[in-house]
Amino acid sequence: MASFSVRAQTEKKAPLSFFEIVDSLFIDHDLRNYSARVFSNYKVKRFRLVNDHFKMQYVPKNRYGLGVGIANSKILIDVAFNIKSGQQEVTKRFDAQGSLVLKNQHYFNGYLQLYKGFNTKNNYGDPSLFRRDIKSKTIGFNYLYTFSEIEFSYSLLKAGLSKTNKNVYITGGIGTFAVFDYFSADGSVLPENGLLYFNEKANIKRYNGRAVGLLTGLLSAFILPKNLIATCNIMPGIAVINENVILQEGNYRPSKPMLYKLDVSLALSYNVERYYINLMYDTGIYSTQLGGDNKYLFNLSMAKLAFGYKLKI
Repeated sequence: MASFSVRAQTEKKAPLSFFEIVDSLFIDHDLRNYSARVFSNYKVKRFRLVNDHFKMQYVPKNRYGLGVGIANSKILIDVAFNIKSGQQEVTKRFDAQGSLVLKNQHYFNGYLQLYKGFNTKNNYGDPSLFRRDIKSKTIGFNYLYTFSEIEFSYSLLKAGLSKTNKNVYITGGIGTFAVFDYFSADGSVLPENGLLYFNEKANIKRYNGRAVGLLTGLLSAFILPKNLIATCNIMPGIAVINENVILQEGNYRPSKPMLYKLDVSLALSYNVERYYINLMYDTGIYSTQLGGDNKYLFNLSMAKLAFGYKLKI
């Protein structure tokens, strides 16, 4: 939920309506700041169960997509269509991510990922198997307050409108994040012989975890020759997590309720008068300890190659 306030003025004025606030925050009336886009993308949420020697990995299928979008100086909307290419074994999925900068020093990022159907892979020689019964849900957000104004906008770079008066721009920040994560299966997420390599506390039927924690960040941009701009954002975080693990027989709560994460965003943009090309990669890595020396890790990743055409110059 967002809250807005209007500063008191010497001259009394009527308060802004909700639609006036939305208009001022999100709607750009200058057609020169608009572009149409086509893009290809890669989106995935994968997770792993690991111990000191063995690893189980759960990877969705049909991870690629094609899409179209429209962008302006304040907001970007991309709609992608998942490529299934006639596969019989497909992951059913809904995957949405977005970011927003308000009042130059408030960075928000949110994501919602719902997946059903995963390839199971391991490092002990058993063949890969597609499991339709495995489900995963992840919902979360990041908030970062930057120590100085965000003079260089990552959102403007995505829209092909990036401008800065500096060749190198760097700022830091501090904030918070929250995440809810869940996975389940009809039986155990381990294969039939999984207990030969993992202990009973990894024989999981259902897991859920809720975490709230502290986030720090470093945001940077570099103006390069030949109309190129590169950016790098790094945001580590640590949180207290409330976890519940349902086993095939019984349940437990892990004794080390800590979650560690690292978000990294990289981008390279080429921008000329009416056209731009953006190549971007975002990844978030989350790690927490389960019982019996088992570790649970999940990873949210997205890569996108976009070609944009500015509607007016």
